[in-house]
Amino acid sequence: MTTDVMIYAQDLSKHYGSFRALDRVSFEVRRGEVVGFLGPNGAGKSTTMRILTCFISPTGGTARVHGFDVFDDPLPVRESLGYLPQRAPLYLEMNVYEYLRFAADLRHLDGETFKKRARSVVEVCGLAQVLTKDIRQLSHGYRQRVGLAQALIHDPPILILDEPTSDLDPNEKAEFLDYLKQIGKERTVMLSTHNLKEVESACARAIIVSRGRVVADGPLDEIRAKSGNVRYVVSVQESASGSAYRGKTLPASNAEVSDLLSKVAGVRKVTELPTDERAHAFELASEQDADLRPEVFRAVADKGWVLLELHRDTQTLEDVFRHLTIGDERRNRTIGASPDGEEEEASEEEEESAEDTDSDDDDSDEEGDEAKS
Repeated sequence: MTTDVMIYAQDLSKHYGSFRALDRVSFEVRRGEVVGFLGPNGAGKSTTMRILTCFISPTGGTARVHGFDVFDDPLPVRESLGYLPQRAPLYLEMNVYEYLRFAADLRHLDGETFKKRARSVVEVCGLAQVLTKDIRQLSHGYRQRVGLAQALIHDPPILILDEPTSDLDPNEKAEFLDYLKQIGKERTVMLSTHNLKEVESACARAIIVSRGRVVADGPLDEIRAKSGNVRYVVSVQESASGSAYRGKTLPASNAEVSDLLSKVAGVRKVTELPTDERAHAFELASEQDADLRPEVFRAVADKGWVLLELHRDTQTLEDVFRHLTIGDERRNRTIGASPDGEEEEASEEEEESAEDTDSDDDDSDEEGDEAKS
């Protein structure tokens, strides 16, 4: 492992009895990278992050953070990390300033360093107006900001953020993502989110997990090309009677246009799109190797039809995400799904459910967990 590898996972596994939450997950995150960590619910994202932050131990494999093993050297790992879980555990009876002071004391920051860092994180997280308010009086969005502030208070070289923008309004999200781009130049950031636009905005690379396994890892452009599909949109002038239009014969039905487009070499699938009464519109799916626009144009022109629209779209990150993980969603909706799928998804969901129940039922337990961390 080279010195610029800040997060390292090799064959990382986590079993709960016969349930597999993680199944030999391997990846590296280098210094200065902002990496999106993506996957459907129950895919293993939170389990991976809990292992990397020393909250739970792996069943098998190796994980190192800043060069330290998460099992053998948990304290140096935690010193190197700023961690924001999806539901940040907070001391509700403290006000915001007291809580930040407490977090700084846990990190062994002296008074002068704390003042400098507090000014910075208060500005970044937008907490100036609520510093003297008790945390229990804050909205979910402001509580999330407080959780982010404690993750940043000691200026860590590595940030692990689990759904950090889940309770922020659009303006707050935009400000946070701008800040994430800035700090990504100086430190390593691992960002878990369901908002793929946030990943496209803030990250240059993504890791996608499904059913406890890594199914894609690389720059966003490479991942977008992973499904090997390209989308074309074609729109042709419509005529219900087949009458002429400025000397051109117009198609009489959608079926006629669909039949022509399906015969173009390289077209794998033709899907009708909703449109008004003036056009026939279709979506074409093809392999990525060749550009089909010249062939589509010639086919329509040879028929003498009026071509209203023809454009080519590359795959979005959302398209590829669905292509790689659609099996998880189908299993979630199917009774009698495969045992492996049920076990892997249930394991992490049960763990999260248990933790959420504990935190909702007993605030003091939540506070105790924060003190231990």
